[in-house]
Amino acid sequence: MLSIVALGYLAVCGLLFFAQRSQIYFPVPESTAPGAEALEIESAGVTLKVWALRREGSKALIYFGGNAENVALNLPGFSAALPEHSLYLVNYRGYGGSSGRPSEPGLRADALAVHGYIAQRHTHLDAMGRSLGAGVATYLASERPIERLVLVTAFDSMVKMAQHYYWWLPVGLLLRDRYESDRLAPKVTSPVLMVIAGNDDVVPRERSDALAAAFGPGQAEVVVVEGAAHNTLDYSGEYLGALRRFLHDF
Repeated sequence: MLSIVALGYLAVCGLLFFAQRSQIYFPVPESTAPGAEALEIESAGVTLKVWALRREGSKALIYFGGNAENVALNLPGFSAALPEHSLYLVNYRGYGGSSGRPSEPGLRADALAVHGYIAQRHTHLDAMGRSLGAGVATYLASERPIERLVLVTAFDSMVKMAQHYYWWLPVGLLLRDRYESDRLAPKVTSPVLMVIAGNDDVVPRERSDALAAAFGPGQAEVVVVEGAAHNTLDYSGEYLGALRRFLHDF
């Protein structure tokens, strides 16, 4: 009986190891974004489709979405909140018309490629990431000059998130895409805004608080939107208000 249990446990571990990316990434189909331009940016052998709303001036915002997010849906709200920013919303590899398959190394390479493209056209670059995208944005800010960094429903580490949900499995040994933003935070020099959903049903509050604590003293401003859940934050005016206040005057 013990042998059967052990074999079953090992089988579950093997399934998690080989199928883990299908549990992290949920690519969305190609869509439209009225009023935006579709840019094609080459990155490490793939072609990224980036929605762009270009404006005059030096300010630009690069946005990285959640693991199942159609980033184009953010254009109306971001456009109204940030009238002086050009907006660049990234479809991850494998998402929304971009080629390739998603992985942490791939998304990191793509973030650097997008930054390189936009940095040739704007001198003031802000970065923003939501949920999974917060890990990508934090990586970018740790590697390239970013004026201001916005992290929404963010977590400190995918490993610690997985340990919360799969406490009975050795996820620390199994997980390949780790998104350990807490390890990268000390390399980030820009001011940080963290927007936390008060009723987040996906990211435990302690995971967001741990990431905020990983930045330098006073570096991360934390805004908690009470009553908002992980996927309903957009319905709160406080969310876009915090974004406008943090980015508009800089």
